[in-house]
Amino acid sequence: MTRSEIAAACLAAALASAGAAAQTAPAKAVICSACHGENGRSTIPTNPVLAGQTSRYLYLQLRDFQEGRRSDPQMSPIVKDLTRDELRELADWFSKQKPPVQSFNVDPAKAKLGKAKADETLCTMCHLGGFAGQNEIPRVAGQNYDYIVKQLADFKARRRTNDAGNMTSVSNTLSDADIENLAHYLVGL
Repeated sequence: MTRSEIAAACLAAALASAGAAAQTAPAKAVICSACHGENGRSTIPTNPVLAGQTSRYLYLQLRDFQEGRRSDPQMSPIVKDLTRDELRELADWFSKQKPPVQSFNVDPAKAKLGKAKADETLCTMCHLGGFAGQNEIPRVAGQNYDYIVKQLADFKARRRTNDAGNMTSVSNTLSDADIENLAHYLVGL
């Protein structure tokens, strides 16, 4: 399937399932719902929850996909022709949506180990208390478990590098068990 076919399939799915959200969302947000859920509340475990994310972070990530600093076979072709104003409008709108309550079954023992690792690596210096994020630092509290694991693993393996080196450096110190424990902790916040 070509990138254009993927984008067209995403748009068709989004238009079919957008419902009431399309009436209040920016027009360009309709296509986002196919992968990121209605109002940015992703139900696909490997896709991020956009609802409640910081506007600045969302804008920068959209711009990074557009300019090739991040690459994804679905995201890259969808954002490539959006204007800066459209990127800002999407980022602002998703940032104002309420994130979902996660249904993931958090293991309390792993979450406790994850909290200890987060404290040890000083995660709240950037992500703030409660992991709510700030400016260009993402909110990771309540993010999808599989997405957290993948992003930390990608930073560690240097498959994702659009972070000015901070996450790459921190994640390089993490074991696979640390990543799993951190994900249990963060998804439960």
